[in-house]
Amino acid sequence: MSENRRLTKEEAAELLARLEEMKRVDVRTVDVSTLVDIAEVKIDTSLPPLERVLDFIRQIKNPYCYLDGGIVVKVSFAGRRSMEDSLCHYIRTVCG
Repeated sequence: MSENRRLTKEEAAELLARLEEMKRVDVRTVDVSTLVDIAEVKIDTSLPPLERVLDFIRQIKNPYCYLDGGIVVKVSFAGRRSMEDSLCHYIRTVCG
């Protein structure tokens, strides 16, 4: 894919909606068989940044909830900017 690839506004909106849904997964009720172990995720550093992020999300399926060595991990952020805010900012930046 091109290094200059940009998400359309529709693609960005869809991705942000999917991320919001992923964020709401409850670790107490999640079907563990649907989670990906982060050790299986391979980052292709040759990809441009946007493609790298999209590939990571495609592989991990849910960046907010995954397995690490068989342990369910739920990611949340405290501080100035949440992961969602950071991803939204990044997506809006690359969409123009």
